[in-house]
Amino acid sequence: MTALICGSVAYDTVMVFDGHFKDHILADRIHMLNVAFLVPALRRNFGGCAGNIAYNLKLIGGEGRVMATVGVDFGPYRAWMKNCGVATDLIREMADEYCAQAYITTDADNNQITAFHPGAMNHAHVNHVPKGAGIKLGIVAPENRDGMKLHAEQFAAAGIPFIFDPGQGMTLFNGEELAAFIDQATWVAANDYEASLLCERTGRSLEQIASKVRALIVTRGAEGSHIYADGQRHEIPVAKPGKLADPTGCGDAYRAGLLYGLQKGLAWPTTGRIASLMGAIKIEHHGTQNHRFSSEEFATRYRESFGVSLG
Repeated sequence: MTALICGSVAYDTVMVFDGHFKDHILADRIHMLNVAFLVPALRRNFGGCAGNIAYNLKLIGGEGRVMATVGVDFGPYRAWMKNCGVATDLIREMADEYCAQAYITTDADNNQITAFHPGAMNHAHVNHVPKGAGIKLGIVAPENRDGMKLHAEQFAAAGIPFIFDPGQGMTLFNGEELAAFIDQATWVAANDYEASLLCERTGRSLEQIASKVRALIVTRGAEGSHIYADGQRHEIPVAKPGKLADPTGCGDAYRAGLLYGLQKGLAWPTTGRIASLMGAIKIEHHGTQNHRFSSEEFATRYRESFGVSLG
């Protein structure tokens, strides 16, 4: 069962400032801000929600195809995806645009200043959910506003079950639009803050949202996650990581675990635990696509984390 992964493909440039922003940004001078930070450490990572989800899904043994718009600088990312076995045939390159780019500067207190250039992601709506391409499952992850709306409508019209993952795209939509996404979706996935916004903007409780879909998945960071399905709330424990290196991309890794469980027809308690472990493994590594494991290693970690064997 192949999953169509709609969302962003981006480069993340991460810079580390050894000092503290608060020592250089004066509260009474914000109106005339002009500061520069020396950043001795810099990393350029492959990222974007769709790219991250596809990487993690392939890593765990699932099958996904990315549908996204990218820029003329996509070459290194394309080579990386092909090397990882991720299909690129539904990725469209836009002339005169760069890939989406995030420039993130982190200080010694883990405060962050981020500049995001959407670039080619602004054209996500030119892509269309393919018909007759073996797509049996999908996810609408954050991309541009028109693309998210169009792809949700196309999944629903084609009768293809899909996850609605509003993520950073939450601010792009009003309550009526978010309610429409929920009504079209098969599953909804959000972190606890996004879930609160969904409730506030739609006027629906978590239970009411859950009644509209097959499952509502709410991640809660170090407190695990809740999966509302079949009239009950499944409590998914957190899988404890060996170390906390970088939380960026943990949500995408979790969603790859959800897609894998859906592809395999697994029960929600098992699917949730797989997703939780995927997030824990990711957080142990810097960057969003720098972690590795074998199926044997994953099974061992699963047993150690939850006290039961996988499968």
